[in-house]
Amino acid sequence: MKSFILTLVAITLLCSSYAQEQQKRWALNDCILYAVANSPKTNKQKQQNSIYHQNYLEAIGALLPEISAGTSAGFNLGRGLDETNSYVDINSFSNNYNLSASLTIFDGLANYAKLKIGQISKIQGKQQLEEAKDMVAYDTMEAYLNALYNKDLVNIAQEQLSESTKSLEQLKRMEELGLKGLSDVAEAESKFAEDRYNLTRQKNLLTIGIIILKEKMNFPIDKELDIVNESYSMIINKITETPLSIYEESRLFNPKAQIAESALKIQKLNHKASKGSLMPRISVGAGLSSNFFRYMDGSDYASFQEQIKNKRGEYISFSLSIPIFSGFSRTASVKRAKAQMYMAQTDRDDILRKLYSDIEQAVADTNGQVDEYEQAVKRKDAAQIAHNVNQRKYEEGMIDPIILQTSSNRLIKAKAEELNAKYKYHLKYKLVHYYMGEPLYVEN
Repeated sequence: MKSFILTLVAITLLCSSYAQEQQKRWALNDCILYAVANSPKTNKQKQQNSIYHQNYLEAIGALLPEISAGTSAGFNLGRGLDETNSYVDINSFSNNYNLSASLTIFDGLANYAKLKIGQISKIQGKQQLEEAKDMVAYDTMEAYLNALYNKDLVNIAQEQLSESTKSLEQLKRMEELGLKGLSDVAEAESKFAEDRYNLTRQKNLLTIGIIILKEKMNFPIDKELDIVNESYSMIINKITETPLSIYEESRLFNPKAQIAESALKIQKLNHKASKGSLMPRISVGAGLSSNFFRYMDGSDYASFQEQIKNKRGEYISFSLSIPIFSGFSRTASVKRAKAQMYMAQTDRDDILRKLYSDIEQAVADTNGQVDEYEQAVKRKDAAQIAHNVNQRKYEEGMIDPIILQTSSNRLIKAKAEELNAKYKYHLKYKLVHYYMGEPLYVEN
């Protein structure tokens, strides 16, 4: 029984350790989700959105009545005014209460325009948050694919070093048998040293790639980040949609385009609000007040409840304010708002034009990467065949080690170019389909 319990504990610990190791491996979508959740850009935008919400609530409050209440108490020592507004030499105490409300009935629709600005600002904040998330997701994806590319190059370099090690050992045995000369062994040792250096270099590049990825994710610097070797064996095809058709759809939902449209709407409403300052302002008010008063010489006085009731007064008022001249401040505000509206329209047009250029370039890059990948595959296959032939010729003594080393380097370069073309295609493919409405990542 004791042995069984120890075995069970050991299995549990191994399973727990294995689970922890599995949790340390990060797929692309995991990296993006972590980056979006911990990015300073997205967190800052969330705080900005809370400000937009408070501005919206403030705009709502401007359309509601303003209500205030107040009270005051005071002692009058020595000569002063009594309730009849006559001077007396008796100390007194007074206590006042008031409640008032006011409401703007018409202000040239300025407050209504500000309310609409608050609504659109909240929508714009959500659009800005989506844009921030998408930017973080794309930067993380680019860094992840670059790290994955360097990781694959490390594997290629390890395979090449293993082949060089095997070849060097074989040549040393053949030298001992007198089948190969010292020069051949020297060339093999040179190739071995070169491959070992290349492996070290690729490992350093992988380390740098992981550091850049952790920076994009805002990942803790003191923790290890182990990425998953994801395979991208998708069918590589060119984009059949035209950039113009993608643009016509993208401008309806792309965050950058929507932010520009919202900014233009806000400036148009701001222009309307500024024109409202030139219009008359009508407001209504109402209130009530009461007070308590007594002399401090011990004379009789009415009770607090009685005085508050008897001295209570109500009022209602209407006011009309017509702006005539205020030092050109109102007209300057209107002209300034009009200029800002035209600037927002120019910015909107410029952003939409740049959006089309980005889409056109992304489509061209994707289609170009298809051609580049196909040529890279052919080049890699041809280099593999040539290297296999040279390997057999070298083993038969038909070529010198330099030719074999040259073909080996050509094969490594061809494999690297194939990987580079594949990962670039995947990045550009995701970008084009992002413009077509597909998300860059899957939210939990």
